[in-house]
Amino acid sequence: MRKLRGWFRATSKRVAPFQRASWEAWQQGSSGLLIAPTGSGKTLAVLGGPLVNAAASGTGPGLRLLWITPLRALAGDTQRQISEAALGMGLNWRVLRRTGDSGGTERARVARGAVEALVTTPESLSLMLSHPDIGERMRLVETIVVDEWHELLGNKRGVLLQLSLARIRALRPDVRVWGLSATIGNPAQALRVLLGAANGGTLIQAPTRRAVDLVTALPERAQRFPWGGHLGLAQLPRVLAAITAARTTLVFTNTRSQAELWHQALSAVWTDDGAQLAIHHGSIDRAERERMETQLAGGELRAVVATSSLDLGVDFAAVDLVVQIGSPRSVARLMQRAGRSGHRPGARSRLLLVPTHNLEIAEAAALRGAIADTVIESRIPPGLSLDVLAQHLVTLSVGGGFDEVEMLGEVRGTEAFASLTLTDYERVLRFITHGGEALASYPQFQRVLRDECGRYVISSPAHARLHRFSIGTIASDPSVRLTFVRGATLGEVEENFAARLKPGDRFRFGGRTLELVRLRDLVAQVRVSRKPANSVPRWLGGRLPLSGTLAAATRAQLAAPASRQREMRALSPMLERQRQSSHLPQVSELLVEVVRLREGTFWFLYPFAGRLANEGLAAVLTARLATLRPLSVTYSMNDYGLVLHARNLPPLDAQLLRTLLDPRDLDVALANGINLAELARRRFRDIAKIAGLLMPSRPGAPRALRQLQASSGLLFDVLSEHDPTHVLLEQAHREVREETLEIERLRAALVDIERGEIFLTRPEGLTPFAFPLWAESLRGHLTHEDWSARLARMAESLEAA
Repeated sequence: MRKLRGWFRATSKRVAPFQRASWEAWQQGSSGLLIAPTGSGKTLAVLGGPLVNAAASGTGPGLRLLWITPLRALAGDTQRQISEAALGMGLNWRVLRRTGDSGGTERARVARGAVEALVTTPESLSLMLSHPDIGERMRLVETIVVDEWHELLGNKRGVLLQLSLARIRALRPDVRVWGLSATIGNPAQALRVLLGAANGGTLIQAPTRRAVDLVTALPERAQRFPWGGHLGLAQLPRVLAAITAARTTLVFTNTRSQAELWHQALSAVWTDDGAQLAIHHGSIDRAERERMETQLAGGELRAVVATSSLDLGVDFAAVDLVVQIGSPRSVARLMQRAGRSGHRPGARSRLLLVPTHNLEIAEAAALRGAIADTVIESRIPPGLSLDVLAQHLVTLSVGGGFDEVEMLGEVRGTEAFASLTLTDYERVLRFITHGGEALASYPQFQRVLRDECGRYVISSPAHARLHRFSIGTIASDPSVRLTFVRGATLGEVEENFAARLKPGDRFRFGGRTLELVRLRDLVAQVRVSRKPANSVPRWLGGRLPLSGTLAAATRAQLAAPASRQREMRALSPMLERQRQSSHLPQVSELLVEVVRLREGTFWFLYPFAGRLANEGLAAVLTARLATLRPLSVTYSMNDYGLVLHARNLPPLDAQLLRTLLDPRDLDVALANGINLAELARRRFRDIAKIAGLLMPSRPGAPRALRQLQASSGLLFDVLSEHDPTHVLLEQAHREVREETLEIERLRAALVDIERGEIFLTRPEGLTPFAFPLWAESLRGHLTHEDWSARLARMAESLEAA
């Protein structure tokens, strides 16, 4: 330990109390979870124990440290930090990466065991488990570190990692497992999930959070009738001024399309060297991303427009300002992104928040309050993801096989499958051996068999090769590779977007305007164009949900408009107009507005339950209304409320509202109001890909999206008719209820409404709260007038009135 402290002094580092506590816990043989601010030295805190032990014992060659990172982009920076620390301790450690980007030489060195520290991803770790010599590879491993654990905790990647850690613990019972996290609201549960049956570890939390200086870019003139997005690029001069005054700035957007648009806008007004403005997102080619990351770390770039691709971990000490375009939709995401600036111990983070519509100004005020009160959302881990379990069991069957009884105990040792029933376990085993009852006669689904010893093993080398190619839980849509005509790769776009392009069409990508030359075999050949772009690629799944914590805090801000916060003062004209024309709902009230326009009658409801739950509520109301009279109802929603529109909506009173909003029989109303089968069909495709029911194509020949849809749709129909209790069908329906529709959040909102007050008003026209919902309802219905032009004209009319 003295040698480690000496190296700290030699590098002008001060040992923080949480670092010392981590070293001592490791030396006592403990596993645990370390929660500390971004840039405060978490990496060195968990490295200290293994390095001190290696330096003292003089151990020979072999893998000692396994470092799990959620992003391949973090692997290089982590590899560098481990190498520097090992060298500082006098250790001649070989530190390698094993990710999807690794080359053949590096993979061969890892396979030979010519490595002491290995940086890898959950998917690559699972792939390692598919090799029969995994026990020998893990023979000397002392420590496993899971970096950015909060990013894995709440999704299926984390479930896959839980299963992989359980397998390694079975091989190495004395291995220490440590998780690192910067922002998490449920640390005790996070520790329990990380360690599984080996719980009882150490939870270490740094005493202070990173200080964040949050500034909101308020519009010069707040409009009383806003709509989504209308404040965005109007703040371009303010954003440019902030970038100019800073050394290096990260400009975060919530979607890749938005990143392309903001990079284009900044390029149009950029007066410095154009090479100092860059764009970074997950669809840009890896080599280009890594080049930008190197330049950013070296302070060579003035500004980078990015998405969540730069949210995590990489140490960019030169960044002293973060700009967030639009609401980050959660407190945790704001803290994570803010922590990209001032990325060093004791420094303050600076963040400029640029609202894109008025209610995001209220969200900014809510975020400021949450930061002051140190309120962070919990990451809820999924349970019983049987598609992930099926994939893991096939992986182990490739890696030498497993015993049915022993494996059940191992799987139940994880938090994700602690409640796994014997019946469900046997159903998963039947699925991996013959696909289920309806598919038992098809050889392609007979991937696993029982050998003469009763162990489950892979049925053929061909199935083993295909399975290794499909390991992972990120069910992305098929992509089209973008290349220049002469061959250089730019990145990729989703096939849905590329299929709509014709030769000569122009679009923005990676900060350039590109023109399509030809599209062939899922490769789009393009050239740079000087003409304006016609479009920007759209990627699916880009819309971020509003967290329940932030939704409740925003509602509280709107219910108390006398706040001294400058954001709420800026909103006072809009809120005063809302109060005069209708009502400002209190936290325990549901505001309902009935408005008659020339298009018919509109019901506006404001439960502040989030977009998904609001969509479910709109479907419930529509279904229950249909039992009263024949109706043709359309609806729209945002994160704050929903609107129903019809020519012949019935007269609305408090009694009818209570009937329509009854939390009982919610499942029946949802089934009647939404085509749950169609939602389950869409969900089933991703589940089937993860579980291996949709057989992957050979490497280098990805199947087209329409082929995947056709295959999954056919399987869904066959199973629905001939095997309706199939394990994957049931999971698809469960995930639609729990995740697609957020039924528990919807149920909780209806219970709150039942216990609270309903405030019913009948304004003479659209109110400020109603206007963005009415605007959303117009999307896709206008043919002779531009959508934004009509909204601007309507807003001016209401303002004049």
